[in-house]
Amino acid sequence: MRLILRIGGSIIASPINPTLITKYADILKKLKKDGHEIAVVIGGGNLARQFIKTAKHIKLNEKAQDEIAISVSRLFAQLFIKKLDNTACKTIPTTIEDAAKCLKKGKITIMGGLKPGMTTDAVAALIAEKTNADLLIKATNQEGIYNKDPKKHADAIKLDHITYKNLSCVFSENKHKAGIHQIIDPEAVKILKRKKIKVIVVNGYKPENVLAAVKGERIGTIIS
Repeated sequence: MRLILRIGGSIIASPINPTLITKYADILKKLKKDGHEIAVVIGGGNLARQFIKTAKHIKLNEKAQDEIAISVSRLFAQLFIKKLDNTACKTIPTTIEDAAKCLKKGKITIMGGLKPGMTTDAVAALIAEKTNADLLIKATNQEGIYNKDPKKHADAIKLDHITYKNLSCVFSENKHKAGIHQIIDPEAVKILKRKKIKVIVVNGYKPENVLAAVKGERIGTIIS
C-alpha cells in the first residue's frame, strides 16, 4: 500500500512529546517492514502558532508568518529523520517532486511544510495526488470528524463516514490563513476530492490507530 501519513502538530508538538515521536517512529519502521510505501508530513503545532503570533506582533506579513511556521514543522521532521536513520531519506524534501523521488528510492519520506499559503494538510494531499496514494491517514487530536466542534458542544456526534460533498457542512473555515486550525485544511480537501483519495481521520494520541486504519479496521472517520 502507498500510504501518506499526516501527523498533526497538535499531537507531537503541543507540547513536544518525545514518547509519541518514538512510538510513531517504531510504527513507521513496522509499516515499512511490512512492505508499505510511506510518506509522512508533520505539522508544527502550538510551537508554530506561537512563532506566528510573534511574527504578527513584530508586524511581519502573512507570507513571512507562514515561512516561520514551515521552519518549525521541518524541525520536527528532522527529529523523525534522525530517529528513523537509514529507513528514511536523509534530507527533508522541499518540493513535491523531491518527496516522490524519495519514495521511489524505497525510503520513508519525512517532511514538514513547503511554501507560504500551503498548510501541511495541503502538502500531504499533493503528495497523495502526485504518487497516486491508496490512503491518507490524518492523526489528529480528536477521535475523528464530528458534526460540530466537540470542544464547544457536548452533544457533538462523531461521524463514522462522511463524503467530500458534505465536509463543508462541518468545517468552519473555507480558505487558508496562517495558523489555520481545523481537522483538515480546506485547500487539502479540494485536492483530495478531485482525486477521490480515501482519507481516515484517527486519534493520533494512540499511534496504534494508524496500524488499525491500515489493516482496514473500523476506526476514526472515513472520508470518501
